[in-house]
Amino acid sequence: MSAARRPAVRIGEVVAAAGGGALLGAGIGRTIGLGWPLGAVAALNGAVGAAADIYDWRSPPGWVAFTLDSTWALPTTAAGLVLHAVSHLGRDPGWVASLSTRANRHVYARGFVLRRGFAFCLGNIITGACAGGDIDDGSASSRRRRLLVERHEDRHVWQARWFGPLYPVLYGGWMLFGSLAGVVIWATRRPAPLGRCVETLAYYDNPFEYLAYQNDRNWPPRGAVASLAWRARARHGGSRDATDTRVGTSSERDG
Repeated sequence: MSAARRPAVRIGEVVAAAGGGALLGAGIGRTIGLGWPLGAVAALNGAVGAAADIYDWRSPPGWVAFTLDSTWALPTTAAGLVLHAVSHLGRDPGWVASLSTRANRHVYARGFVLRRGFAFCLGNIITGACAGGDIDDGSASSRRRRLLVERHEDRHVWQARWFGPLYPVLYGGWMLFGSLAGVVIWATRRPAPLGRCVETLAYYDNPFEYLAYQNDRNWPPRGAVASLAWRARARHGGSRDATDTRVGTSSERDG
């Protein structure tokens, strides 16, 4: 492709993705009386995604990602667009092109996070991938953070796509009842301090988190109370491999 054609091709991709997203979003929105609002959200997501080159149009997963982001997963897609905006309100969020381009996700080295030093995922957006340093510098720390994105956070991106509007309900519901269970277990058994009991039951044992931690072979995480954590599934002789995605003594947290 010649350099002279690149701007035109980029503009064409943005227009096509915005238009396609609008049609998909409006189509599903009309079934619940929200055709224009959902069409607008899907159009904006398509334009932003195409401008950032995140969708891999040459592979089936790229088309599936775009279609789900523009239809079934529109609630979390909309939340991700808000995360985009909020992340840009502060200092430079640090766009990570090497982990975003044609990877069907947006990745920021910094941006808005719920807890300092922990990654955060909302819709097709991942923030806090590398709060300090350069994620592309080739160091052991940057390699661990890259694996965290590719194995753990990307799993959350696809969970949000497949479960759509049910994802925040199921995730939040588990957090609520897990917190209550953690308080009860702490009060009756005292296996660990209250905070760790609640965190283990509400967060680490959340099925969405469990599957993500298993995927990056980091189960049980250091922060979990071992006696309260789910039993690890057998994976090549163990739940961890030689490459550990943890940083320091903290396990990564996601939204």
